[in-house]
Parts: sequence; structure tokens; C-alpha cells
Amino acid sequence: MKKQSLIRGTVILGIAGIFARFLGIFFRWPLIMLIGDEGIGYYQMSYPMYMFFIATASGIPVAISKMVSERNAMGDKDGAILVLRKALILMFIIGGGFTTFILIFSNSLIDFLNWDKKSYYSLIAIALAPLFISVVSAFRGFFQGMQNMNPTAISQIFEQLGRVIVGVGLAYILLPRGIEYSAGGAAFGAVAGAVVAGIYLISKYISVRKEFKVVSHKKNHDIMSKLLYIAIPISLGSAVSSIMGLLDSIIVPQKLLIAGFNYKQATIIYGQLTGKAFVLVNVPLTLSIALCASLVPIISEAYILNRKKEVLNKLQSAIKVSMVIAIPSLCGLFFMSRPILNLIFPGHGDGYLILKYLSICIPFIVLAQTSTAILQGIGKYFYPVINLFLGCVVKVTITLFLVPIPEINVYGAIVGTILGYMTAAMLNIRLVKKCLNVKISFYDSIIKPAYASIIMVITVVFIYSNVYNNTMSNGIACFVAIFLGVIIYLILILVFGIFSYSQIKRRIARKH
Repeated sequence: MKKQSLIRGTVILGIAGIFARFLGIFFRWPLIMLIGDEGIGYYQMSYPMYMFFIATASGIPVAISKMVSERNAMGDKDGAILVLRKALILMFIIGGGFTTFILIFSNSLIDFLNWDKKSYYSLIAIALAPLFISVVSAFRGFFQGMQNMNPTAISQIFEQLGRVIVGVGLAYILLPRGIEYSAGGAAFGAVAGAVVAGIYLISKYISVRKEFKVVSHKKNHDIMSKLLYIAIPISLGSAVSSIMGLLDSIIVPQKLLIAGFNYKQATIIYGQLTGKAFVLVNVPLTLSIALCASLVPIISEAYILNRKKEVLNKLQSAIKVSMVIAIPSLCGLFFMSRPILNLIFPGHGDGYLILKYLSICIPFIVLAQTSTAILQGIGKYFYPVINLFLGCVVKVTITLFLVPIPEINVYGAIVGTILGYMTAAMLNIRLVKKCLNVKISFYDSIIKPAYASIIMVITVVFIYSNVYNNTMSNGIACFVAIFLGVIIYLILILVFGIFSYSQIKRRIARKH
């Protein structure tokens, strides 16, 4: 199986991730038309349980990726296969346990969480998803450890296609029986998507397994304990991120009431923050997550082989790529927040100022994610969790203090988010420099992409204004400005020497 470079792996996973997100948007549109806000409400009540499982088990695929990469680097093919086998057992136990828990205690959960009784069908329908997605996650971790992102990328698309086709199809078929049944059918789409992705990954693994020509079946009792040692802190980090979002949902609406807003106004403002601004901010973060998935096995391999120079080169490249993604995303959303919101939510573009200022957090989130992946690659698992926890404390403290002030209100939560992730990112970078004794070139990694982004966004705003004045169409003006902006930015990357053409071509083409 051919290995892929950091940039190539990131591009493959990033494109697949963005495409999967758009498929997810198309999933919502027919659902809203079929079952309306009430049905979406039943569907959304069950979905956090699924996402909680994803966060809980998120560390294991990363652990698999790291351990497979290390064993493959040492030429231990048997060991790489054994890691996958042990991981499948572990994931099957966790996923099966979660599925069993939901099936047995579904009614108790609904009573405890004070959900509408009609959400029962959605909860039962999604109960099998953890069982199947656990298998899918293990195989994705294995292929990422082999530094081949194609299977993961293709499986993500298959998963979303299965989810959309089966979910919308069942929602339509079950609608005559009632909205709650239709919502349950939509929720079952997550199970169908996982099954489709699993079938593809298993078939891909069978063909790859033949290439390995593994003949021995040695035993290694340390694999399971090492998997847990790596996975637990990573999962805790994901849990902290989930808790940050959960705390926002509790604190922000309550503190907006103290700031003088009524219940309806507080709900609308909070909806603009989470339902619009965070949704758009998460789009560039899809590319950052793809970068991290590619980065962990590559750093792990170089580190285990004691190739210090290669580790430092990958580190510099990763930070540079992360900023090449993050800084133009910040500039674009900051200066084009109003037309972008009007494009995506026609007639419902309110909240553009919230998006504008929230976009400032993008570089800090991306830098925190990238530095976390680097630290995980060199075996520092618990420190990023501690740093993220400290960032969470900063975020919550600032949010509690600023949001009740009427003149600041929801923007206090944005300031908290920015400073919280800035804290985590700076602590991580400091630790990276200390552990690897490296001096990071921030001029090449941050200043140059900033120059290119500023020129790009000035051009984009100029193009948008002229096209809009001539066509009076926000949609046409946005598409033209963004398309030309991407081309201009790519040219500026070459002009400023952030990456040269030959360097990009070499990095995409070569194995390492």
C-alpha cells in the first residue's frame, strides 16, 4: 500500500470531509420539508447521544493510527495487523455496550432528560449506530496509520450517501404512520451509513491484507493496555471540547436574560451563535481535522525511527499548512460575513456580526488542533488535555463575566472562545518547542500567509462590490468573488514563497 505525503493526505481527507458536510446539509433540506420543525426536534433529541459516543471513542482510532504507523515503520507487519485485531475487540465492546445501554434504558433516558415521549423512536433507531461505527472507526484508524487516506475519505462519502438515501427514504415511507416514526426513519440513516462504510472498509482491508503476506500469529498482551493509554487522554480532550459547547448552551442563554433580553430574544441570539456562526466556522475546521488525521501517523513514524530532522520538517510544514488554511478563512468570514450568511440563509442573514467576530477564533482553534496532533505523535498525550482544560476554564470565566453586561452580551461568549483557544494553543506550542527543542519560524508560517490573505480579501471585497453593483445579485457576486479569491490566494502563496510550485508538486507526489 502506497504512503501519502502530509499535504496529499490532508487534501484528500479535507475534500471528502467538506463534501460529506454538504451532503449533510442536503440531508436536512428534504427532512425539513417532510417532517418540519417538530420532526427535526425529535430527530435532534436522539443525535447528541450518538455524538457523545463519537467523542467518547474518538481516542481509539488515533491510538490505532499511531501504533500501526510505528509498527509499520519498524517493518513489523504482524504487529500492525495485531493492533487492528485488538482494537476491533475493544471498539466492539465499547460500541456494543453503548448500543445495549440505549436499547435497555431508552425510556429511562427520555424520562431523565425530560424529552418528549415521541422521541423514543428516534432514540431506538439510532441505537445500533455505535456498534457499527465502532468497527468503521477501527478500520479508518488502521488505514490512516498506513498513511493512506483514500479508504477513510471514500468511506466518509459512502457513509453520508447511505445516511442521506436511507434516512430520507425511510422518513418518506414512514411519514403516513406519524411524524415521530418518520423522524425515527431519518435517525436510522446513521446506522445505514455506518453499515455501508463498514462494508467498503472491510472489503478494502481484505485486499490489503493479502499484500502483507503475514504468516505468523504472535501474541502481544501489551497492545490493549497501550491502546487505552493513548486513547483515554485523547477521548478526554474530545470530551472537554464537547463540554465547552455544552456549557455555552447552559450559560449563554441564562446570562443573556441577565443582560436584559427576554426569552425569545435570548433564544434567537443563541441560535445565531450556534446555528449559523459556529456552523460556518466549522467548515475550515474540517480541513484542520483532516490535517491532524494525516499528521499523527507521519510524526509518529519519524519520531519512532529517531529521524529528528524529518520530525522538525513535518512540524514546520504542518503549522504552515494549518495557517494557510486558517488565516484566509478568518479574513474571508470577517469581511464577507454578511453576504455569505445571506447566500447560505436567504432572507435570514441576521447575526452576521456574530459570525464576523467569531471568525477571529479560527487560527487559534486550528493551531490548538495541529499542536495537539504533533504532541500526540511524539507520545505526549495528557498535556494537550490539561492545556485544553485550562483554555476551557478561561473561556467559561470570561463568558460568565462578560455576557451579563448589556453592552457586550453574546460577544462576551465570543471573546471567551477566542481567549480560551488562544490559551490552549499557546501552551501547546510552548510545550512543542520545549519537547523538541525547536525554533518555529512564525514569519514563514504566519506572517507570510497573513500578507497573502489580506491582499486576497481586499481583492475579494472589491470584486464582490463591483459584481453586485452590476448584477444586483448577492449569489452571483459571492460565487464570483470567492472563486476568484481562491485563485488569487493560490497565486499569492507562490509569489510570497510560502510554498513553491516544485515544492507543492514534490510534497503531493512523494511518499513521505
